[in-house]
Amino acid sequence: MENPHIQPAEQVLKGLRSSEEGLNAEEINLRLSQFGANELKEKKKDSALTLFLGQFKEVMIIILMAAALLSGIMGDMTDAAVILVIVLLNALVGFIQEYRAEKALDALRKMAVMQAHVVRNNQSMMVSSSALVPGDIVLLEAGNGVPADMRLISAHNLRIDESSLTGESVAVDKHCETLNNPELPPADRINMAFKGTLVTHGRATAVVTATGMQTELGKIAGMLQEKGSMTPLQVRMAHFGKKLSYIILIICAILFASGVIRGENPYTLLLLSVSLAVAAIPEALPALITIALSRGASRLVKQKALVRKLPAVETLGSVTFICSDKTGTLTQNQMRVVDRWNASSDSLPSETPEMQSPPVLLLGMALNHDVKLNEDGRPFGESTELAMVESVIDELGLEEYYSIMSRYPRMAELPFDSDRKCMTTVHQFGGKLLVLTKGAAESIADALSGSDSAQILRDKAEQRASDGKRVLAFAYKVLDELPEPFDYKNIEHHLQLAGLVSLIDPPRPEAAEAIAECKAAGIKPVMITGDHPATAKAIAREIGILQPDDLCLTGAELLQLSDEAFRNQVLHTAVYARVSPDQKLRIVRMLQSKGHFIAMTGDGVNDAPSLKAANIGVAMGINGTDVSKEASDLVLLDDNFATIVKAVKEGRRIFDNIRKFVKYIMTCNGAEIWTIFLAPILGMPIPLLPIHILWINLVTDGLPALALAGEKSEADIMQRPPRSKDESLFSDGVGYHIVWVGVLMAGVTLAMQAWSMHHELEHWQTMVFTVLSLSQLGHVLAVRSDRTFLYRQGFLSNHPLLFSVLITFLLQLCVIYLPAMNSIFKTQPLTLNELLLCIAAAIVVFHAVECEKWIKNSLRNAKIKPL
Repeated sequence: MENPHIQPAEQVLKGLRSSEEGLNAEEINLRLSQFGANELKEKKKDSALTLFLGQFKEVMIIILMAAALLSGIMGDMTDAAVILVIVLLNALVGFIQEYRAEKALDALRKMAVMQAHVVRNNQSMMVSSSALVPGDIVLLEAGNGVPADMRLISAHNLRIDESSLTGESVAVDKHCETLNNPELPPADRINMAFKGTLVTHGRATAVVTATGMQTELGKIAGMLQEKGSMTPLQVRMAHFGKKLSYIILIICAILFASGVIRGENPYTLLLLSVSLAVAAIPEALPALITIALSRGASRLVKQKALVRKLPAVETLGSVTFICSDKTGTLTQNQMRVVDRWNASSDSLPSETPEMQSPPVLLLGMALNHDVKLNEDGRPFGESTELAMVESVIDELGLEEYYSIMSRYPRMAELPFDSDRKCMTTVHQFGGKLLVLTKGAAESIADALSGSDSAQILRDKAEQRASDGKRVLAFAYKVLDELPEPFDYKNIEHHLQLAGLVSLIDPPRPEAAEAIAECKAAGIKPVMITGDHPATAKAIAREIGILQPDDLCLTGAELLQLSDEAFRNQVLHTAVYARVSPDQKLRIVRMLQSKGHFIAMTGDGVNDAPSLKAANIGVAMGINGTDVSKEASDLVLLDDNFATIVKAVKEGRRIFDNIRKFVKYIMTCNGAEIWTIFLAPILGMPIPLLPIHILWINLVTDGLPALALAGEKSEADIMQRPPRSKDESLFSDGVGYHIVWVGVLMAGVTLAMQAWSMHHELEHWQTMVFTVLSLSQLGHVLAVRSDRTFLYRQGFLSNHPLLFSVLITFLLQLCVIYLPAMNSIFKTQPLTLNELLLCIAAAIVVFHAVECEKWIKNSLRNAKIKPL
């Protein structure tokens, strides 16, 4: 039903062909067939087989499979088997990640299962919420979950906690009056109750207006079905794979064509081309990246951040905006009294001198509420009233609070009413009656006996409300007896002002420091909340999100903005208040359209679509709903916003280390390409066999590269700006390094080949193989840092790397000297002098890379951008 909130309840019933007596069984069955069950539907999921096969679509994986196929055709089954094992392991890891990520809608469906108290055919009964249909009459009372979207027909002191849906931290007072604005967001439709929210006070009768996917919760479920964004690492690796495939095809084509022109054997040329392709493809790179991300995820778990999707580990190091929900994320989601103003120093009328203490305002806070005591004797109840009672207990102590409750027993009450916006309790007061009234400042002002007091109250309340505080006023009077009839018209007038209380949902103590660190790292935090604008701005100012030049937009203002107008404002807006879930999604999409990578934090159902759409979604682990957790990439196990800063640092460290082993592996692969490509041109035979190349790529490259993933972060890692979305893995001089060091390695290797062949050494190929392998070990020790020399950094600062280099060196010796390995790798034992000569050649490469650091540091110090 369209916009039931702007139609009178009678008209809504008529439009739904229903009445307060409810529907009959025949009509219910008809509507169930028409509208379906009151459940959240899922889009058709891909089968497990489809998900698994989808892992083989990446360009690098396709090239690897083609190389394995060619190797098999040409009879080299060892190479083919090794390549296929790597491909299958990589696919299995990706499949497991995607399979787990399909649970978000399951959590939504579980959340919606409940029993509903309905009236059908003029009979009251309990039915499953899934059996509700539009037109059903539902009875709501405190403690009930709302099972569908519904228009209120009658309501008595009804309050509903909508924080999980709208972000509003305080329970909303509901009434049945017709509203006028069809564009109101859900948070302001106070004559409606929405599926997935919770009744905290009062009772109501309502008619169901929407079920299943047509509810506000259902619309959120629909948003969750949108495809998620690619992470920066996925984007970079996709670009890298495509470029690499083109380069490989061009080089292989040139090599094959030039050989045919020279009249060489086509079969030999094909074998050479396959060898070149295998040399060019970093077989271990996909697995290395997965392992690096996994290790980063393990470190983050120890810091209370659980990673659900591995590629997202690195993404936090790239984000430029963090869009954070307010309630429960930046704040504690728990009201606190922050200010109290007593209207008079006289606590109570002079005829009761024995009751001068406590002050009447404190007395009102202690007595005028519906807070109950649990089994442990501690208070519990609605958050605002609970905050005032806890404030009294903190000041007077629990025993004195009990004493006040017993000394002033409640004799009568007028419950809170959303029209009056007041609550009155009457207490025994010596031989008289003490009337205490609590409510909105305007309502209390109208009930006071003096105009001066009313104006003072309005001024005080307005001042505090402008600071984002929620203000409640207290007034009182003393009566000899209760008037007849006992109603608000006879009670709530000619009151004396007691004072007012200011409350706020306070920010988390660690939030301000975390936001300052984010800003230092070049990341702009933005608050997106369903709460009141004044409250949102006050919190944002306090924790440093809102600066003088920043803008604040409400949901209503955002609704009026065209995409073009919003595009011009989005980078300057720091606070969004009173926004709906689809508007949160619009904000994330708009920032992404401006070229930014977005992190979205949240804990409610209302955050789920934005969490899924953002480049990385960050959910709260303690107060977060299952829906938000399943839609997210990262879950903060301690609900601590400061943990995001640790994750950002870890993400940047991971990217730096991924870049280091890409730099390392591609330099080594480049050396292999140049060696194989140039040897025939220089008139020498092919220096390496495919099995040699696979050994270098998987063992000599793989083990040290894996250890690089544990390298400590650079000192300035959190003072850098976020990486540009267009920044490739080869920026900051990485591409130049790969080329010149690759050429240098190839030159040293070919020089060794020429020298050994000139001296007619039978095991020249083993020497070439050894020089290339050991050169790469020297290289990995040098690339641990872009700026710090190894001698200054220390050999022992990364124990796994040092250990992997020693293990790899020993494995290389096994390949050279063990007869069984000689047979597999077609190698021959070297003399001691020949081995020392190979080691000396490898040391040349190490010192050349260390010299590169000296040159780059000199250029940086001279403020000249290095290549």
